Amino acid sequence: PHTRSGDQVAMTTNLCSRSSRLFGRNLINRIARRLQPSIKSYRSCSTAAANEPHDLPTHAQVVIIGGGIIGNSVAYHLAEMGVKDVLLLERNRLTSGTTWHAAGLMVTFGSKSETSTEMRIYTRDLYSRLEAETGQSTGFMPVGFIELATDKDRLEEYRRIAAFNRKCGVDVLEIGPRDVESLFPLCRVDDVLAGFYVKEDGRVNPVDAAMALARGARARGARIAEGVAV
Repeated sequence: PHTRSGDQVAMTTNLCSRSSRLFGRNLINRIARRLQPSIKSYRSCSTAAANEPHDLPTHAQVVIIGGGIIGNSVAYHLAEMGVKDVLLLERNRLTSGTTWHAAGLMVTFGSKSETSTEMRIYTRDLYSRLEAETGQSTGFMPVGFIELATDKDRLEEYRRIAAFNRKCGVDVLEIGPRDVESLFPLCRVDDVLAGFYVKEDGRVNPVDAAMALARGARARGARIAEGVAV
């Protein structure tokens, strides 16, 4: 594998040659074999969840459908605001939809909306403190984030966004190609004009973050029922 620079740093794999394609197929097969137990376990859990008996209330002030990161976040924040009668329904298990395979990027840079930027900053701070509150780690790692500009138009755009984000409280630094390479040695920087670096940004584990929110919601009185199709 090698790294190319683009709008964002990304790892790419060259599978052009026959040997590389063979390696890729073998790698995929190995991964598939390793995932088989997890897949079987997930299917078993989903079936078990669907068959579980539930003592559901006939009424609730708020009903949330879907137990992914968004549903659990809504339940957590409603309960935090003092809403007592909150019920979350998930048809399988929590995070069994798209949340479990999300990338988990936690980035505050890049928005042109003040509201969106404030929500990003709040979310980063929330994921930093949830473990102390709930005992469940979110997997948050502030490894830093770099947005790359490789042409003059993109550089001008990012400089404007950076100025706006700084006004909103994001500590974003414009750095040169050598600094980018120092922070991320795998990156090819021959076409990089500048990078925009936020040291406090990073990534979370989406499943862990959702479970931490669910635990916090339950602690505040929200009810969560799995295996309930709507």
